[in-house]
Formats: sequence, C-alpha cells, structure tokens
Amino acid sequence: MKTAIMEKRDVLLQINLERPLYEHEALNQTYEYEQPKSLLVQNAMNVIKSKDWRACIVSAVPAVKWLSKYNWRENILPDIISGLTVAIMHIPQGMAYALLGNLPPVVGIYMAFFPVFVYFLFGTSRHVSIGTFAVVCLMTGKVVTYYSTPLTGHTSANLSDALPQELEDVTYYTYTPMQVATAVTLMVGIYQIIMYTFRLGIITTLLSETLVNSFTTAAAVYVFISQIKDLFGLKLPKQKGYFKLIFTVIDIFKEIENTNMAALIVSIVSIIILIFNNEFLKPRVSKICSIPIPIELVAVVGGTLISRYCDLPKIYNIEIVGYIPTGLPKPEVPSLELLPLVAIDSIAITMVSYTITISMALIFAQKLNYEIDSNQELLAMGFSNVMGSFFSCMPISASLSRSLIQQTVGGRTQIASIVSCLLLFIILLWIGPFFELLPRCVLASIIVVALKGMFQQASQFVKFWKLSKTDATIWIVTFLIVTLVNIDIGLLAGLLVSLAIILLQAIRPCMYLLGHIPHTDLYLDLHRYKAAVEIHGVKIIHYCGSLNFVNNSYFRSTVYKLVGVCPQKMMKNRKKLAEENHFLNDKDSEDRHELQCIIMDMSALSHIDPNSVQMLHLIVEEFTQVNIRFYFVNCSSLIFEIIKKCDLYIYGKMSLKIFATIQDAITYFRNEVSSR
Repeated sequence: MKTAIMEKRDVLLQINLERPLYEHEALNQTYEYEQPKSLLVQNAMNVIKSKDWRACIVSAVPAVKWLSKYNWRENILPDIISGLTVAIMHIPQGMAYALLGNLPPVVGIYMAFFPVFVYFLFGTSRHVSIGTFAVVCLMTGKVVTYYSTPLTGHTSANLSDALPQELEDVTYYTYTPMQVATAVTLMVGIYQIIMYTFRLGIITTLLSETLVNSFTTAAAVYVFISQIKDLFGLKLPKQKGYFKLIFTVIDIFKEIENTNMAALIVSIVSIIILIFNNEFLKPRVSKICSIPIPIELVAVVGGTLISRYCDLPKIYNIEIVGYIPTGLPKPEVPSLELLPLVAIDSIAITMVSYTITISMALIFAQKLNYEIDSNQELLAMGFSNVMGSFFSCMPISASLSRSLIQQTVGGRTQIASIVSCLLLFIILLWIGPFFELLPRCVLASIIVVALKGMFQQASQFVKFWKLSKTDATIWIVTFLIVTLVNIDIGLLAGLLVSLAIILLQAIRPCMYLLGHIPHTDLYLDLHRYKAAVEIHGVKIIHYCGSLNFVNNSYFRSTVYKLVGVCPQKMMKNRKKLAEENHFLNDKDSEDRHELQCIIMDMSALSHIDPNSVQMLHLIVEEFTQVNIRFYFVNCSSLIFEIIKKCDLYIYGKMSLKIFATIQDAITYFRNEVSSR
C-alpha cells in the first residue's frame, strides 16, 4: 500500500517537472487570464439591462412573493395558534418594557401593533417577533430621561402637562417623554433606511459575539437596578449623565429604610410564582403541550384583580400603572427640532436593535433552512420605526423569548404576527383600562425574572477567556464601562477596543520560515514540522495578512530577523573592513556568503497598497547589493494586478520577479547558479 502511494507521488512530481517554469506574467499569458470587471460596473449593467419592474417590487416587498405561495390549508392553523400565544406574551412584556423607556405602559402594546404591520410586508424573517426589547427600551429611556421633563405622580395620559420636580444642577428641556421617544424612533428609522440605501448591513459585523454578549449582560445589570425602585416601592430621584448606575445604587441604600413592605411582599410573591413556573412547571408542561402557560399574563391579571378588590393603592400606597387610554393613538408628526439633539444617541440604538434582530433572524433561518436578506431587514426595520414614530412608539427590535415561542408553538410565517396584532387591537379598543390598577411592582417582577437568560450570558466569559485572551479583554472592558460609566459610552469603548485589537493584529501579521519536505513538493513551517528541512542557501518566508503603510516597518524588520541578514549593516561593514572583498571576522559577511536567495510566499497575502510595493522594491534592491536574490511566489491575481500596475506606472516595466510556485522559483535559482 505504501509503495503504491509513493509511486503515485513520484508520478505527480514527474508531471509537475514536465511543465515549463512559469513567472506569473507568463502564466497569465499561457492560460489566457482576463481581468474581470468591477462588481460596481456589473451591478450597474444588470440594472440597465433589467426591464422587469415587477421583480423589483417583489424584491422590495417580499410579502408579495411568499403570500402568493402561502399554503393556507397547512399553515393557517399553526400561525393562528402561534399568533394568539405571542399576543398574550406581548401584553405583560410590552407594558413592563415600556416602563424601561420611561413611557406609559400602553406604549409597549402600540409597539407590538403598528410596526409589526410594516415588518410583515418588508421583512424576510418568518419567525422573529418584533416589538419591545429590554436593552433597546432601556437605551431609549436613557435619552428620554435626559431630554424630557420628568413625570410627577402616576403616569398621566396628558404627558404635555408633566412638570419638572427638580431644576437645580440639571439641563432643563421642555419636551415631553413621548416627544423625545418618537424623535428617537424616527431618527433610528432614518439611519436604518440610509444604511439600506448604501448596503451597510455589514457594519453590524463590527459588533462581535463577545461584544454583544458583554454589552447585553451589562445592560441587564442596568435593567435590574432600575427595577429595584418599583420592587421595593421606593421613591428615587432620576439620575442623568455618567456614573448613573453608581449614583442610583447609592440612592437605593439611602432610601432602603423607607421600603413599602406591601409592595415588597407583592414583588416576592410574584417572583416566586414566575420562577416556580419557569423552573418546574414549564419543563413538565412542554412534554405534554407545546403551548406554554401564559404565566406573565396570569401574574398581570391576578395582580390587577388583587389590587382592585383589596384596594392596594389607597390602603398600602402601592404605585400602580395608572391611566390607560382606549383606542388607537392619533397619528402625530414627531418633533423634528429634536432630531439633531438625539442624533448621536440614536446611532447606538440603531446598531444594537438591528444587530439583535438580524442575529435572531439568522438563528431561525439556519435552523429551519431558509434565507434572509440582511439589507432587506434594514429596510423593514427602518420603515417600521418611521411608521411607529407617528404612533407613539419607541424603536423596535426582535425579542428572543417571544420569537422562540412563536417558532416553538408552530408558527410558520409572519401571518402569526398579524394574528397577534388583531388580538392586541381588541385589547387597545376595549380591554386596556382593565389594567390601570395593576401594581408596577408586578411588572418589575416580570422584568427581573425575564433577565435570567441575559445574566446567564456572563457564563460565556469563561469560554471567551479560554479561547482568546483578546476576546476576554473586549468583554471585560465593555462590561465595566457600561456598568460603571454609561451604556452608550461602554458600547463605544467596546467597539474601539475591538478595532484596536484588529489594528494591532494587522500591524503585526504572521510571518515564518518554510522548510522543504524531502521528495515532495510540500513546503511547511520549519518550527512546527520536524520533517521539514531548510534548503541550503535559500530562505523561504511565508507571509499571512495584508501589507500596507501601517505594517511596512514591521515587515521589513521581520524579514531581516528571519533571514539573519541586514543588508544595511553589511554594506556599512563592507566600507569599514574592505580587504580583497573578504571579511574574515565578520559574522554578517559569513551569513552573506551562505545566504544566496530569499523567496517570499505570498499565497496568504490578502491586500497590498502602492507604498508597500515600493517598499518591496527597496528590500529587493538592498539584498541585490549584497548579492542575494529576492523572489516572490504564489501571488494571487488581484495582488499581481496591483503590483504590475504600480511597477508599470513607477518603473515603466515589471521589475519584481514573481513565480507561480515555490518550486518554480527554486528551479529558476538553481538554473541561474548552475549557468555561472
């Protein structure tokens, strides 16, 4: 068996030796290389040639295509069941998360109604549940708190009548919380439409898994601390600016002695019931029925009934949700003068909301074997947010818990979301006022229990630490700055650290020497393969990464270090110790006589700029002056085109020696030596 393999290998080597020796230009001419047209030109030509405008409409409005193929007999019943189940989840989650945005609870239900219709038409994911999401609502709430007047007493329907409680030492704005929230929503929608126009969905790849994990975990700490006020029935001042979390914790310890015991008892009972369901009942019920127990809705309805019949607000001074209007809100144009104020804060909200949504959409698409369009998702979310801004909504995002339920219960398409909207429409028209006496501590309990999954993400830090210390650094920096300083500053810091690490990796690319495996055409890392041997008089360097003005100096110094020769030092020594062109006691000269050829393997070179091409010429000239040849091999067509263009423009000819393979360069070198 071994003999047969060796014979086959020898035949292959013989075939390889029978072909001509190729420099890269000769290789292109022999095999008729043709430079492709740029992608931009190709796309432009395709648009000009395309005359099917209906296809353009279908691509912009995906619902037109999939609705025409919708299997009503098989899919409508699962979608109805899924939609009803998710609608039940929307009620408590929407009301609870709206409080994170410092807005009336009914806003959370609006968010599950108006934007969903738009996403239904333009979205490409079949299973994500659009609406409130804790982190996005919290980030919006931070902007709302900063630019709006604080609310007094219970949540009021007439938000424009809200008056500030404390004016000293703070910047005072006359905008209502709803005006700020809708301005943020409009700004986020505009950003997302702009990103769609310029196909910038790839920007979110800057938010790595590590960064998102750390950011959402730290945001969960923010959400938890923000709910302690309602859990304990405390009255705390609104904190603004940096180090908000620290000041809030200090305020909690100052006011802890004023805890409303009735509110605390209701919170403890609610949390115990929710945890008991999630940890014990839900796993057992899931084995029998795919539809989960709507425990959050049970808690909301139960809390409302107990509050109503036990008169909790009056007897125990428990804070309640307050007035909930019936019907749909009147469309109102957001305050355009607020857009410049919220523009910077909206960038972070745009990135986070889209990243969370597209991540969940990709999870379901891979699991259920269908495709989504990341740029089309930008359009869908952009239009959804613009629509929502006219109807008292905060920026929307996908919810993992609701999306999982929508898929697990059997939902097949976004028809489930429409069914959910219809049920919420009924609630908005007639049932909303029923929840006016709901204690806010019950909603706070729902939020705190729902944070379990986000806190569990912290366990991923151990994995990041074991896999990559740089990833662990990103996690630590993001988490600490988010929790200690501010949410958006922490996100920016994590992003900057990520980019800095990428830049450092680009500045110090991977370079190592290759050795030859005898009787084969393999050239492998000398330090990792003991069977690899160095060819006498030849150094083969493998370069991995991009080559640009940033890492030119590192590349040059590393080449000198790997080959053990610095041409500049050798030329200086030549002037000092010139005696019959022989340097008896000079180590550099001994190396010069031993080293005759350097071969640079460019197979893993991803990019090169004109500055680097000139630097390569400089290195080649330096080694040529000390009688050492310098060749390049395994150059990709794209890299070769750049080098050729620079050579023809600067030198008027192709002056670098570039061969097709390492073997070609070595054969050429040996022929040169033997011809002397």
